[in-house]
Amino acid sequence: MPLRPDPLPHRLRARLARCKEELQRIEIALQGSVTERWMPCGKKGCRCQADPPQLHGPYYQWTTKIDGRTKTLRLMPEEIEDFRSWIAEGQRLDECVREWRRLSAEAVERGRGKSGG
Repeated sequence: MPLRPDPLPHRLRARLARCKEELQRIEIALQGSVTERWMPCGKKGCRCQADPPQLHGPYYQWTTKIDGRTKTLRLMPEEIEDFRSWIAEGQRLDECVREWRRLSAEAVERGRGKSGG
């Protein structure tokens, strides 16, 4: 007979319900980071070529990995807070998924313990 997890006790069921509610509130969820960059332009005689250099910036960019490749997108100043918020949502999503998996493993372990396995 296939292994069936025990019905979740109220405590686990309540935590799973909170996780589901959290997931429903998430819309855009990104991974990665927003960074501030200061860079030289390469033009001869520019202040960024001086000693010490006075670099251009700040420039903001979002960097992430997609399909194993690094993706970088330069951001407009008005986009910075949105991207930071979406990254925070991505972290919430990751935490919900970790919690869901942990609760699932706990339910399976409880079920196995009762079946003598």
